[in-house]
Amino acid sequence: MSLRCPETSAVRILVIDVGGTHIKVAGSWDRVTHRIPSGPTMTAADMVRGVLQLTKDWDFEAISLGYPGPVKDNRPYREPINIAGGWITFDFQKAFGKPVRIINDAAMQALGSYAGGRMLFLGLGTGLGNAIVEDWHVEPLELAHLPYRKGKSYEEYIGDAGLARLGDEKWERHVHKICDLFRAALLCDGIVLGGGNARKLVHLPDAATRGSNENAIQGGVRLWERTAESTPVEFTDAGTAAIAGAPASVAGPAQSAAARRAKSPRTRPASTQSPRKAVKKVAKKAARKAAKKAAKTAAKTAAKKAVRKTVRKAPTKRGAEKKAPAKQAPATAVKQATRRKVPGSPKRRSS
Repeated sequence: MSLRCPETSAVRILVIDVGGTHIKVAGSWDRVTHRIPSGPTMTAADMVRGVLQLTKDWDFEAISLGYPGPVKDNRPYREPINIAGGWITFDFQKAFGKPVRIINDAAMQALGSYAGGRMLFLGLGTGLGNAIVEDWHVEPLELAHLPYRKGKSYEEYIGDAGLARLGDEKWERHVHKICDLFRAALLCDGIVLGGGNARKLVHLPDAATRGSNENAIQGGVRLWERTAESTPVEFTDAGTAAIAGAPASVAGPAQSAAARRAKSPRTRPASTQSPRKAVKKVAKKAARKAAKKAAKTAAKTAAKKAVRKTVRKAPTKRGAEKKAPAKQAPATAVKQATRRKVPGSPKRRSS
């Protein structure tokens, strides 16, 4: 979705941001947010009834709907995970009686947070919303359910479930690590961290700023109005600031956060490498790790084979008896000795 050119629309827009715990509703004329409880039993029809009840005395001409899932051709593409179903086939325009534009909820907040450059948005909430914006062109992403570590996805590490399982400190370390990976892989100038859990971060990742859930309302308004051209890039990481020789106060909030983190033992100093070099470094590190693991596995297998060769099966008791020489009884030995021929003794005649 691409938005351009400076002019603000006079259209009165109702913005609906569907979430796992609340549905946030606001109008473009006052930007005051109203909340409707949602949850795992909330269907599309329930949402429409709640919004119509709340806005029965409101005057608006169009609707922007932020949907918690992928959107294609102005329709939900898959049913949501954290709320009930019935969204794919629902006719929202008919139900509301107004024109409706549907967009992924993270993409709507990303659009409202955008100020220039190539920006990645990550929504740290119930799940992990993600979208990228460049030159006012919005691309929703589906990174949350990709595998990250130990058979778990990115969302399972830095979503609500990961925060509850890991605790604040470990959760924040993984947020920093994942932000560095995404920024290097997607070649972003900076990251905006939104969602309710973004305020729990003690230190921000490099080249990151903390967004606001209210930016979703701004994004919903921007879906219907022509927006300003790209402004100068707002993101400056610690490496760029060091190369340019800019102090932290000039480099902006992202660099200041990085400078603060450098003093903390919980985070490593920011890398001064370019994004392409960072991607190569990550790939090399992964290859070394895989090679080390393969060598360790091969060594274990070889050791087991060597042990099997050296350990021989002990002979059974029955086998030992067969191999040992038979001992004769004393009486049998005397009898055999008496039968031996003695020199000079007469031969026994047969009768």
